[in-house]
Amino acid sequence: MTFRPFLLPALGALGIGLLALNPALAQDAAAVAPTVNKGDTAWMLVSTILVILMTIPGLALFYGGLVRTKNMLSVLMQVFAVFSLVGILWVTYGYSLAFTSGGEGVLGAIIGGFSKAFLSGVTTDSTADTFTKGVAIPEFTFIAFQLTFAAITPALIVGAFAERIKFSAVMLFTGLWLTFVYLPIAHMVWFSEGYLFGLGALDFAGGTVVHINSGVAGLIGALLIGKRIGYGRDLLAPHSLTLTFVGACLLWVGWFGFNAGSNLEATGGAALALLNTIVAPCAAGLAWMTVEALAKGKSSLLGIASGAVAGLVAITPAAGLSGPMGAIVLGLVAGAVCYFAVTGVKNALGYDDALDVFGIHGVGGIIGAIGTGIVAAPSLGGYGVGEYSIGGQLVTQTIAVVVTLVWTGIGSLVLFKITDAIVGLRVTHDQEREGLDLADHGERAYNY
Repeated sequence: MTFRPFLLPALGALGIGLLALNPALAQDAAAVAPTVNKGDTAWMLVSTILVILMTIPGLALFYGGLVRTKNMLSVLMQVFAVFSLVGILWVTYGYSLAFTSGGEGVLGAIIGGFSKAFLSGVTTDSTADTFTKGVAIPEFTFIAFQLTFAAITPALIVGAFAERIKFSAVMLFTGLWLTFVYLPIAHMVWFSEGYLFGLGALDFAGGTVVHINSGVAGLIGALLIGKRIGYGRDLLAPHSLTLTFVGACLLWVGWFGFNAGSNLEATGGAALALLNTIVAPCAAGLAWMTVEALAKGKSSLLGIASGAVAGLVAITPAAGLSGPMGAIVLGLVAGAVCYFAVTGVKNALGYDDALDVFGIHGVGGIIGAIGTGIVAAPSLGGYGVGEYSIGGQLVTQTIAVVVTLVWTGIGSLVLFKITDAIVGLRVTHDQEREGLDLADHGERAYNY
């Protein structure tokens, strides 16, 4: 189901004393101690590398090709720098706040503690449990895998306000947002003592934590920063759909680590998640392409690529919980609905979500999170556990979506306001016309 990092608690003084006095107890304890599985560990290391690939260069190139030539390097720089910043913050305090106990009561259900700040107490012998009793992976492996999730989420956000935000604002906002928005949501959804985990919310690989979270934050940022100069009047076309295509392909390949890696084991569950990560985006890309052809008379490369990404987003929370037929249905729905979200809805409301972060990740994440309650049902070929009730699970999934929407919506609004007060959010009009490559970084992507 969801991530279950049930890290073995340290034995207290009483327990240590009992083991020392009774060798039989010590032998029993050794017998039940989790054993690190080399195959699972190898798979998780590969999955971690794949998620890095989907961020840098995958996401960077996907976004970079969609902006104008004068802003290409700025997007590459923002994605690269965000990944780097989050990597340091994650091992400093992020992992501890997301995946350790925060104590009893409401606070502990929302956020963890600092017991593993600076990775205190973590060694090469530390383990993190998988889904099979008695089987584990090294804790360092789990830390690295989760780092990549924490890094790609704020990197997704930058696409919403591309071409007009200050680089300093991106960096400050990322640090604040990771701390006050991402870490609480990750703790609530994926840690055993988290509020939404306790409710029984299903999120196999990040529909709420990654996609709804980033999509809503991106929408808030786009609204606060405002439209690009010339939006709705001038042609603000992508400068290289070739690079966008390359980025989309790298995203898809990397997503196998994202989804199948979330199984934490190299088992049939990982194979199911991998298969679903093939068929759902296939269905979504075809759905987007078909609806676009019906609406505009032609289907586009950008359309099928965007549809595939929408399908990847939608299947993420259900990757290891849905049967393949359910994944196809989820992909078809996501492809069609996200098309209307990034065309009709965005145009009707008039906001400038430059690279459709909300329309694809926000809307696709909501479809996937709620749809998981349906496609995970064993009666429909899914792999939900226990006495599964579609109606009851849909209520739980809806609560998880609402909590995420409210937390990230309010939190992002406050943090954008704080960032604006400290460094300002938007570049000057002259800098925007010149392009952020030169204005922020003193470089050009293309010298000709």
